[in-house]
Amino acid sequence: MEKVSPSSVIKSVSQFLRSECYIGGRWITSNLKQTFKVYNPANDELIGEVPDLAEEDLKNAVNVANNAFLTWRKVSYRERSRIIRRWSELLSEYRDDLAAIITLEEGKPLAEAKGEVALAINYVQWSAEEANRIHGDVLPSHAQDHRLLVIKQPVGVSALITPWNFPINMITRKASAALAAGCTTLVKPSEYTPFCALALAALAEKAEFPPGVFNVITSSAKSTPRNVKALIDNPLIRKLSFTGSTAIGKLLMEQCAQTCKHVSMELGGNAPFIVFESADIDNAVKGCIASKFRNTGQTCICANRIFVHASVHDKFCEKLVAAMKRDLKVGSGFEEGITQGPLITEKAFAKVERHISDAVSRGATIVTGGKKHSLGGRFFEPTLITGVTSDMAVAQEETFGPLAPLFKFTSEEDVITLANATNVGLAGYFYSNDLNQIWRVAEALEVGMVGVNTGLLTTEYAPFGGVKESGLGREGSKYALDEFLDKKYICMGGIN
Repeated sequence: MEKVSPSSVIKSVSQFLRSECYIGGRWITSNLKQTFKVYNPANDELIGEVPDLAEEDLKNAVNVANNAFLTWRKVSYRERSRIIRRWSELLSEYRDDLAAIITLEEGKPLAEAKGEVALAINYVQWSAEEANRIHGDVLPSHAQDHRLLVIKQPVGVSALITPWNFPINMITRKASAALAAGCTTLVKPSEYTPFCALALAALAEKAEFPPGVFNVITSSAKSTPRNVKALIDNPLIRKLSFTGSTAIGKLLMEQCAQTCKHVSMELGGNAPFIVFESADIDNAVKGCIASKFRNTGQTCICANRIFVHASVHDKFCEKLVAAMKRDLKVGSGFEEGITQGPLITEKAFAKVERHISDAVSRGATIVTGGKKHSLGGRFFEPTLITGVTSDMAVAQEETFGPLAPLFKFTSEEDVITLANATNVGLAGYFYSNDLNQIWRVAEALEVGMVGVNTGLLTTEYAPFGGVKESGLGREGSKYALDEFLDKKYICMGGIN
């Protein structure tokens, strides 16, 4: 296969590389004419520039979204469903372009990017169907002449703040649910991946969402704290949905408390991946590769701490090393066969290095990898270390990189204690063929999602979210729309 150059990709998807924000059905620039640059993380080449909005721009965007909400909330479920379904059809029609933009500005391999777009389409289709199933209740009455009802109504203008690691799917998962519920949306994408969001806006325009229903606002890293604070302080914003770090999520929750906003938070993880003595080792290795190294380890639900029973530790380690060397290929995401792209920033790269050096200084051993890849830049070798203990940084922090740390354990009770010894609880995985153990461990893990004999969890059918400091609320599944709906109780008296 001929090697694809990023410059040729930019040309092929140029219709979607918009240099304006999308507000109120119009493509606009900042009032101050300020912009920021977006680079390809694989080679640091410039992709383009987008507006760095000012507070006045945001105020206008909120007003536009609020005016649109007054009409959109009254649109029939069937009509909302039709428009959202049309959006999903356009995502499918332009799926290759969207995948190319993901790889261009986020760096993940093109095959993974195509998988992300496919999942995004599924979420939008799901929300289109759920728009028709916003059901209330008729309750038993406390009095013979009273009737009690519960209806569901959209909460209002919703600000959606999304990360860079799944720049299409994170937006569609949030926005499609909000739109189906009857809310209008303001999407604030990561400064690293704004073109994905703007491409979605271009397709929303083609789908003929009414002006102001779906909006995209962009901000540089420097402007983001100020602009997000301006959104939160605006009383017309009634809902904030955020995906990002626990530290930032806590700060945003504190700010949202001032106006009692609805909040949904999908925050950090530190997922345990446990291999018990009864596990199918080959299957466990396959699941570990899928969970740990997808998107070069830059996922919030990836295996961050790998606990292996002492009786199968060496066998698992040997097979995992062989699979890593055989299956993981580092390089530009546009090259055929590549499975590992670059890390998103120098800061992310430095964190992987820090976790490795800290572990080695405390007695861990590098089995494979451990340093910058020969390609240079922010490419890092897929790395496996053994002899990891709970006092090491890699046990206490989310690495967000291609580092697999192996811990050894001897009892179920001990490994559950170790797995739960963290302030976060997003996802957890374990491999076992003991049915009684499967139920015990699934119930004992303090996480919002559990993978049993599988390393992949995400689907539109299931609720995505965590416990403890991994956040509040759920995305996807039949529960998703409830995050954007208020329940109103109606008491009718004087019924004869």
